[in-house]
Amino acid sequence: MGLKQKLGLGVASAAMGLALIGGGTYAYFSDTEVSNNVFAAGSLDLAMNPTTIVNVDNLKPGDTMLREFDLMNNGSLDIGTIDLKTGYQVVDHGNNNSDDFGKHIRVNFLLNADKLDVPIFSTTLHDLQNMSPDVIEGHVFTPWFIEKGGKLAAGTSDKLYVQFEFVDNGQDQNQFQKDKLKLEWTFEAMQTEGKAR
Repeated sequence: MGLKQKLGLGVASAAMGLALIGGGTYAYFSDTEVSNNVFAAGSLDLAMNPTTIVNVDNLKPGDTMLREFDLMNNGSLDIGTIDLKTGYQVVDHGNNNSDDFGKHIRVNFLLNADKLDVPIFSTTLHDLQNMSPDVIEGHVFTPWFIEKGGKLAAGTSDKLYVQFEFVDNGQDQNQFQKDKLKLEWTFEAMQTEGKAR
């Protein structure tokens, strides 16, 4: 075996030894830990009892109808605000109306049974239908929520009082005889503001 072959074999052996030594430098202690996290959203669930607030017939000018209803928070999150959307349809029995029956039905929102003579807000169905739902929040539900700590807490309910009045304007209202007004109220609940958790 010549010198070149001996040197080549020596270099190859040295390289192989270094590779084995170098491979050993990758050995180290290690440990792992897994973090399991959950983000679960809450729920808003506004309910109402009864769902039909008023259903009367044989009305005449001057009649009033006092009704109470409960708004319930069946969700897991507090309700911060409630908007009220109003819609109605008049069925004109004689096809002779020159005025909107909704202008003659006044709604008096009352805070509680002890203050029935002092409405917190009063307007006609016609005007209520044309108002922004958040305007109602400012007039009707804000005083109610102030008494309740600014929210309708999860798992709680509160009673509201409302009075409907067929306003007697002292004038001829014969055009409304046998007419029917179908009222739909939609209550929309919104959450409270987010917070650091």
